[in-house]
Amino acid sequence: MALRDIKKWLAGLSFRTGLWVAASAVVFYAVSFAQFWLPLTIETKGVLWFIFFGCAKTAQYSALLILGKEGIARLKRRFRKAKADLP
Repeated sequence: MALRDIKKWLAGLSFRTGLWVAASAVVFYAVSFAQFWLPLTIETKGVLWFIFFGCAKTAQYSALLILGKEGIARLKRRFRKAKADLP
């Protein structure tokens, strides 16, 4: 019941919100792997990776729920149009 309500609420958010959530997923992915270059202990790196990678996956799937089938088709059309406009 609660998961269905969350999915319904996320699907009701705007396309622009979906783009922001997708962008945050990209940032979380970058941070989850970039932290390996920091001079930290292995345990700390593992915990940071677990946290940021989990946030990235959560944001990724939330963005997919927000955008939905039509939003993803809209993004594909934009990328195809941008690719066609390149010299």
